[in-house]
Amino acid sequence: MSSADASKSNDSASEAVKPTNFLRQIIESDLDKGTYATRHWGGAPGDAQHHQSGQVDEAKIRTRFPPEPNGYLHVGHAKSICLNFGLARDFGGVCHLRFDDTNPEKEDQEYVDGIIDAVRWLGFDWKDADGHENLYFASNYFDFMYRCAVYLIEQGLAYVDEQSADEMKANRGDFTRPGVNSPFRDRSVAENLQRFADMKDGKLADGAAVLRAKIDMAAPNINLRDPAIYRVRHAEHHNTGNQWCIYPMYTFAHPIEDAYEHITHSICTLEFEDQRPFYDWLLNHLREGGLIDAPQPRQYEFSRLNLTYVITSKRKLKHLVDNQFVTGWDDPRMPTVVGLRRRGYTPESIRNFCERIGVTKDYAWIDYGTLDGCLREDLENKAHRAMVVLDPVKLELSNWAEVFGSAGHLEDCHLPALPHAAEGETVPERRFTLGREVWIEREDFAEVPPKGYKRLFPGNKVRLKGGYVIECTGAEKDADGNVTKVLATVVPDTKSGTPGADSVKVKAAITWVGVADGLQAEVRMYDRLFTDPQPDAGGKDFLSLLNPDSLKVVTAYVEPSLKAAQADDKFQFERFGYFVADRKDHRSDKPVFNKITGLKDSWGK
Repeated sequence: MSSADASKSNDSASEAVKPTNFLRQIIESDLDKGTYATRHWGGAPGDAQHHQSGQVDEAKIRTRFPPEPNGYLHVGHAKSICLNFGLARDFGGVCHLRFDDTNPEKEDQEYVDGIIDAVRWLGFDWKDADGHENLYFASNYFDFMYRCAVYLIEQGLAYVDEQSADEMKANRGDFTRPGVNSPFRDRSVAENLQRFADMKDGKLADGAAVLRAKIDMAAPNINLRDPAIYRVRHAEHHNTGNQWCIYPMYTFAHPIEDAYEHITHSICTLEFEDQRPFYDWLLNHLREGGLIDAPQPRQYEFSRLNLTYVITSKRKLKHLVDNQFVTGWDDPRMPTVVGLRRRGYTPESIRNFCERIGVTKDYAWIDYGTLDGCLREDLENKAHRAMVVLDPVKLELSNWAEVFGSAGHLEDCHLPALPHAAEGETVPERRFTLGREVWIEREDFAEVPPKGYKRLFPGNKVRLKGGYVIECTGAEKDADGNVTKVLATVVPDTKSGTPGADSVKVKAAITWVGVADGLQAEVRMYDRLFTDPQPDAGGKDFLSLLNPDSLKVVTAYVEPSLKAAQADDKFQFERFGYFVADRKDHRSDKPVFNKITGLKDSWGK
């Protein structure tokens, strides 16, 4: 999808009436009250003085999508992307893409590049009205974060704790008993400043000390029991190299990043709800100290996406990749954005899915069929039709030479590529030839037909779709009784689209591919990776729930129109569903197609 197409699509989406949700109501209320109307923007992230020197912010709101570059984005991130970028778009704001890269041990430039590509592919960008790209890295704020930490120490609001990790854990308490003050909690400001400087200067080993906020060790919310805000890590960072050996904890860095970028609405998933009191505590103190500008950001939480038959734990997804249960992060069975893209899902279908499931605070599972339904709706009038034979057996028309004067005669046939084109739209055609031999699906012949069977059996007539009516006369078998060839005769003057087409009535039309011009192709029949709708719930062993039939590879025959297929081109293979030319392995001389989804939900009730 080109950037122009994405922009056009987004413009159309913004003109549509959006279903309301509690986040939209909050933003609408803030705009009505002018909560952020007078705030200034310094043209880039900065402290209070920087923003106060700028102009009144033209962006009515500022949101952000803040991934940690420690893995590939998955479908849950897609919901957050669509939400944050979509709200900014709909309310005349700007959404920042910010890499929350405060953990040097797990982050990599590979993931940075992959995240940028995924957000753009979904149809979003981070430019403001002036064309300025709001792409930021939290690691570029380390100096300011350190300054904030020093301020807290100076105000008696933070201290260096040199207990062991086990001691801190034991002294933290639990939901039934309060925590115990650290023996280092009452150090003087001067001593804390010196020890924090020692941490920064590399004089302390990893794990030897942490900087903790001084709040209340008896707080009912355990997150307020003097949370750690800085730790020692002697590790090279992908952006700052070896400049730092102390790194901020996420709960400390996240609110500062929001304030530094002048975010208005900081939208998180519900697991961060208990962290909001610390978010507010920290920003309130930093605002009082003049480090950040008012009005400060507010955090709001929504329920994360729980999609059936999917796991979204980065750790577990990495286990699948590292142990070769899948072929990589972009394996079409993976719920990663790169996996969904390779599988054949479209940006439009994912955006529509995220819009359709809505935004709530309720914990609920979304049926995977909802995503497939959005894909079908998007491709129904876009994906060109094609005939394919997945389980081929040869059909021979024994009277072909008698009817057409030559055993080698090839009859030109055609069908519309899009049968439901809009009025006035030029309908492309698929052209192929019918000859003495064609490939048909093995299931389309039954020597002894079951009740209600309407396809080929001795004495029955069917239509070869787009071609002639034929009458089955029998079959050839091998020594084991397996059918090796189906035999039939062609009924003259019954070609589709000719005056005699309706002269013989049949109850079925079957798909086929000509032996003369059909293409051999590899077709990868993908299905859901897990057999359990909630493979990651209740302490289940997710590896024991892997679907052994999640991938079947078949050698198929496809009609000649697919010779022009390019990687990422999507088709509806008639009767089988939607397929895509694999973006990695497909070549014109060796076509590879992936099954995206069937024509209906085979996992339905």
